Amino acid sequence: MAVRRATHANSWYTGGNSKLDSELSSFLEAVKPDDEDEFSPPVKGCKAIIAPHAGYSYSGPAAAWAYKSIDTTGIKRVFILGPSHHVYLDGCALSECKEYETPIGNLPLDLDTIKELRDTGKFSDMDRQTDEDEHSIEMHLPYIRKVFEGRDISIVPILVGAIDREKEASFGAVLAPFLSREDTFCVVSSDFCHWGARFHYTFYYAEPPPSPTPPIRLAQTGVSQALLSKHPIHASISALDHEAMELLTMPPFTASQAHHNFADYLAKTKNTICGRHPIGVLLGALTALQREGKAPKLKWVRYEQSSQCVSVHDSSVSYASAYVTF
Repeated sequence: MAVRRATHANSWYTGGNSKLDSELSSFLEAVKPDDEDEFSPPVKGCKAIIAPHAGYSYSGPAAAWAYKSIDTTGIKRVFILGPSHHVYLDGCALSECKEYETPIGNLPLDLDTIKELRDTGKFSDMDRQTDEDEHSIEMHLPYIRKVFEGRDISIVPILVGAIDREKEASFGAVLAPFLSREDTFCVVSSDFCHWGARFHYTFYYAEPPPSPTPPIRLAQTGVSQALLSKHPIHASISALDHEAMELLTMPPFTASQAHHNFADYLAKTKNTICGRHPIGVLLGALTALQREGKAPKLKWVRYEQSSQCVSVHDSSVSYASAYVTF
């Protein structure tokens, strides 16, 4: 059982120990909520976060808002749910490694918990190449090591494939008893809208939703500059992402309602939220916990875009951060 190398260090994020540590510290220190944010980190009872996984120069500051939410008291185990970008997977897969490398200190895997999951017969294993190629989990490792600095924790990485809502609910039900433990935390890895021709996604709201004006695809439809000036592309992307964020917010929705709403929204908009299935698994787990009397709450604390698109030739990726209590 090998140590998974930090294969994206020195490219997606800095590989130097002291420099990376300093960078993460500056991201976390820069999280200064206003009174209107109604957000006072760390959040007592925080049990999960949703955070982005792009290169730190793009999404590092947004991710810090999620990581700042974490109350580390008593946590010994961190689940990490990340989407599969490189291999097709109709299910969820576990790592065969014993340790994950980061430039600021390695993270041991919780081999006993992984064995429990493997023994359910519901999980496959990802090979070493798949493990090291995937960035959606790796990008959270330095943040986890930093936030839990000096603490004896282990991790349970789970690669989530392109599964339907029923399978998301099924895997969520398997994970629910683990996530309900007081010493267990969960990180859900997801960027939001990937917009532009290079992502084959140019969805555009001519007016903020809800609106009787149907959305269009800019790559397939001519659109006047006057319209784009009136409702810029970046504003349409923000409206699209916030539509999803509102549907996922608990309350007013229950976990089950949020899961149904989110699935319907994705079917309608095809929004390129790459961590939609890990989010779905989290919603499945929260639904199972709600049936046991828990009261999940999900609050968004940050939203950013990598750049502001004003032309069909532009592109951007969105980043959203949230915390969950139950």
